[in-house]
Amino acid sequence: MTNADFEKIVDTSDEWIVTRTGIRERRICDDGIYTSDMSVAAARQALDMAGITPEQVDLVIVGTVTPDYRLPSTACFVQKKLGLINAAAFDIVAACTGFLTSLQIASAYIAAGQYRYILAIGAERLSSVTNWNDRGTCVLFGDGAGAAVVAGDDSGHGLLASFLRSDGRYSALLCQEVGGTVNPFTPDYNYDGRDKIFMNGSEVFKVAVREMANAAECVVAQAGITSDDLALIIPHQANIRIIEALAKRLKVGMDRVYLNIEKYGNTSAASVPLALDEANRQGLLKPGDHILMVAFGGGLIWGSALVRW
Repeated sequence: MTNADFEKIVDTSDEWIVTRTGIRERRICDDGIYTSDMSVAAARQALDMAGITPEQVDLVIVGTVTPDYRLPSTACFVQKKLGLINAAAFDIVAACTGFLTSLQIASAYIAAGQYRYILAIGAERLSSVTNWNDRGTCVLFGDGAGAAVVAGDDSGHGLLASFLRSDGRYSALLCQEVGGTVNPFTPDYNYDGRDKIFMNGSEVFKVAVREMANAAECVVAQAGITSDDLALIIPHQANIRIIEALAKRLKVGMDRVYLNIEKYGNTSAASVPLALDEANRQGLLKPGDHILMVAFGGGLIWGSALVRW
């Protein structure tokens, strides 16, 4: 769905969208394609790349705010569709940090010796919760999924440092008010847009720049390196201005920041794994490289992960 498509439905323009967000197009699911379907497609590619079978997977974690159903978890549908007969499965709700949270949970389980192979997935069908009449938000979001197989070994590669923080005092800045137990759907519900994503963009921007930079600096320090040692930064693809501000704060040139926001928009939990996979398949990640991933989303919640490729 291109910016030209949005010019037909809301008062906006390609120039306005690109200048403020960096987005030119985004992908929207066809009817009948759901979060679990995208998760399965991404997971199959990850399993193939890792060279393991579905029977070897011990756990599947899906980070999403757009599950197939409220009950059971989307992860259970992924388990069913992939034939993960030996795996546990659950979802986590961490908005745009969903994949990084899944990755850190997976790493902790492996470090504890409980599991060997874990599928960490970030997947969203944000088109299902987008207010198509709100020109400030409808141009931002897209659908997608990304997955990684997390495995334990003694090679010195993998997750070196991680960071997660939340602050519920900012919850009203980015939320979906209706559909839970506070404001449940009722037969006479007036669909006034509160059942869709609401965002106070300017206020979210202020917190996002500050906290994403803090999260990034924290894991760099934990790992005992400096920003000069980073081969590539893979940020949540929410807004080009936020990403540029993050790079400036870290004193890293944009040539070391991976961008695909112009193609996909903000895909929430899918954003980081989509970009990670693209960067890998383009040959940008070399063995031994320090790769920094960082994200920020509703909660508010933010996090980072530093890996040695």
